[in-house]
Amino acid sequence: MIKKIIFTLSFLMIIFVSAQKKNDTEAVTEAAEKLRLAMISGEKPALESLILPELTYGHSGGHIDDAKEFVEKLVSKKSDFVTIEITNQNVQIVGNTAIVRHHFYATTADAGKAPGDVTLDILLVWAKVKNSWKLLARQAVKSEKKK
Repeated sequence: MIKKIIFTLSFLMIIFVSAQKKNDTEAVTEAAEKLRLAMISGEKPALESLILPELTYGHSGGHIDDAKEFVEKLVSKKSDFVTIEITNQNVQIVGNTAIVRHHFYATTADAGKAPGDVTLDILLVWAKVKNSWKLLARQAVKSEKKK
């Protein structure tokens, strides 16, 4: 009888952990989509709600923004994303951390300049804070072509 109870409890824990991981994957995917939309809109409250104060945001050219600089550039339209398309996204949950990789294709109008195109591969690191996911780090590398 004890063996059956232990087996049943173990089975239920496995199901619970699997369901939690799936829920976290969905929540990270939703947070990444909210970030994409906030980067296009440049809305300060939306941007700030998705990031941690310790954010380190690496650009493909080598410059690294902190949280304040990241938000300021988007709000001021110094970095102005007209469109952002995300493809080939992969989300991996490791404890309270999520690793997200995707291909990023965007049209830009930075500081009022003529539209440009940017094609990047992105690594995002999200941290679970209480019940929400916040962006902790981002690194971009130039990509040859749209995938």
